[in-house]
Amino acid sequence: MGYWFEDPTLKALAPLALSSSIRGLTTIFNTPKIYAGFNVLPEGPVIGPTTMDALASQCPQKRAFIVSDEFNEPNAKKAGSFLESGGFATRVWARVLPEAPIENVRACAEEIKQFEPDLIMAVGGGSVMDLAKGAWILYERPDLTDLGMISPLDKLNLRQKAILAAVPTTAGTGSESTGAAVFHDTAIQRKIPVAHDELVPDVAILSPEFTISMPPALTAGTGLDILAHAMDAAIAPSGNDYTEPLALRAIEIVFEWLPRAYANGNDREARFKMIMAANIAGIAFGMSGCHLTHSFGHSLGAVYEMHHGLCVGFFIPHSFQFCARVTNKHLSICKSLDIPAPNAREGLENLLVKLRAFLTSLDVPLALKDFGIGKEDFEAKLPKLVEYAYGDISCYLSPRPITAPQCEKVMRYAYDGRDIDF
Repeated sequence: MGYWFEDPTLKALAPLALSSSIRGLTTIFNTPKIYAGFNVLPEGPVIGPTTMDALASQCPQKRAFIVSDEFNEPNAKKAGSFLESGGFATRVWARVLPEAPIENVRACAEEIKQFEPDLIMAVGGGSVMDLAKGAWILYERPDLTDLGMISPLDKLNLRQKAILAAVPTTAGTGSESTGAAVFHDTAIQRKIPVAHDELVPDVAILSPEFTISMPPALTAGTGLDILAHAMDAAIAPSGNDYTEPLALRAIEIVFEWLPRAYANGNDREARFKMIMAANIAGIAFGMSGCHLTHSFGHSLGAVYEMHHGLCVGFFIPHSFQFCARVTNKHLSICKSLDIPAPNAREGLENLLVKLRAFLTSLDVPLALKDFGIGKEDFEAKLPKLVEYAYGDISCYLSPRPITAPQCEKVMRYAYDGRDIDF
């Protein structure tokens, strides 16, 4: 079975299409309408425009299908009560499984078809929002039976039946503001990324209250997902004058506020800052793309069933060291974080010192072996790790092109916690 991102022509064209010279011909800044704060789902009278105004005006039938998971069902019901106060008929489907398995996407789509909503609302973390996007596609386009073959160049013509709203309950993926989604093909244990401009939600509702229940480990993992998005976007060759300042601001927020949210999950200010950072970074990488942190992170997460944010965050130092031979954009990050950088080499060294100390403060190991991955097991699974990393579309968006043997070398260095010196 093939996937859209395995098309050799698309692989060859992707770096060119995302280059500054080509994207400069037409730059599109596509975001949802964003409502952020502690009163975005108000229970009483509100002065001025409300979230309901944005939803009701686009949903004449006022039928809302709410996608969630078991853990977030209380949050989904709260969102449902808010919609019902505005005259919506609602149905909560809280059966999303972790990592959005494709068969789970299809099951959700069948339930949506029966309800016939004009609003699909995702209430949950990245898996919930990604799954809702996939189910939305299948609802709008029942003729499309294979999500893995949807190319960014296809015309989907969504929004004929429903709009999409996203309510994140974690501060990490930024999926509420991107056209990206990742599904899990459980038959072959592979992550299937889909990217399409039409998948950007119509409305993003950022309620920090929904993130307070995250435990420390999940807070760290989702926070590192933000950092990987922002740091990739900051040095991506496809970045522009819109994405770069957003990426840098998200990096600043993560370094300042993630330790506070990790230490005290009830710190409401820290939670608000982190959900904003996730959204800001999502907008940035949604238009600039991610690269090596995600190609390696997707591979590690799929093979070892590890948390996505933890995996991509772990590979930030390796990605930056590998790319430093062709770009000095990391100097902008050094400037934002007040890191001494008399030149590109010393700036990178100082940035990595700060980054590794940051990872350690969140109890994240600096070597794959310290995750409890045995040497024999690693060697046995290394070919699959390399295959998935090199085949991931993010790999082809890297500032520095990488080969399959180099992917293997990076993985070996990462296992031992060695600096990338090639």
